[in-house]
Amino acid sequence: MSNPVFFTPAGALDTAVPGSLFVLDGAEARHAVTVKRLAVGEQVDIADGAGRRITGTVTEAAPAELTVECASVTTEQRPDVRLVLVQALAKGDRDELAIETATELGIDAVIPWQSERSIVRWKGDRATKAHGKWQSAVTAAAKQARRAWIPEVRPAVDTQALAKQVAEAGLAVILHEDAVTPLRRVLGNWAGERQEAAAPSEILLIVGPEGGISPREVTRLCSAGAVTALLGPHVLRSSTAGPAGVVVASDVLGRW
Repeated sequence: MSNPVFFTPAGALDTAVPGSLFVLDGAEARHAVTVKRLAVGEQVDIADGAGRRITGTVTEAAPAELTVECASVTTEQRPDVRLVLVQALAKGDRDELAIETATELGIDAVIPWQSERSIVRWKGDRATKAHGKWQSAVTAAAKQARRAWIPEVRPAVDTQALAKQVAEAGLAVILHEDAVTPLRRVLGNWAGERQEAAAPSEILLIVGPEGGISPREVTRLCSAGAVTALLGPHVLRSSTAGPAGVVVASDVLGRW
């Protein structure tokens, strides 16, 4: 069984070396000691959310501090092709479910999209609170999946702003029920044309809300460079399409 993972701020593990002691404090330490009940002698991983991870043994478990003797230090590099889920805001926390599952499956970043047909609206203080909730959701999911990287939740965008990001992406794919070309073929063709020594790039997987993406939005995003792709023969919920796309992309791109 893999070790439980707890997060510390980025950079906190930069000086960690085998044999050194690292003290985890704050909310993560309280969770480790009071909820998970980690005890002296147990194995644990501490990650900084930016790829660096130490594995070690608990030497002290105080109520607000967990002391770990470092046995090994590893740094996980970010993949050259990064997967970004553009998730339209959806009702009933379906959008949150989508980003949680996508995080467990390996998504690298998430973009909240205020699409035309999104019933949920992020405005003012609610936008700040909702963004924080999404970041907490992906952090918890990354911990569950024992990841060393916590996906970034980028600022929310409307369709106009999304079109600009589509134009800058290596590939932008709209997951659409009316598409003709399967997602696997779209990704495979792109990967086959990409040079191995090419600079890191991003693939945007764009998912609409429960009412679907409007024809006007599809036209606008495709004009900016996006392509449509079909996931399969069935119509998927907004909470399912993104994670399903991550699975296909991870397989085609050799991430799994």
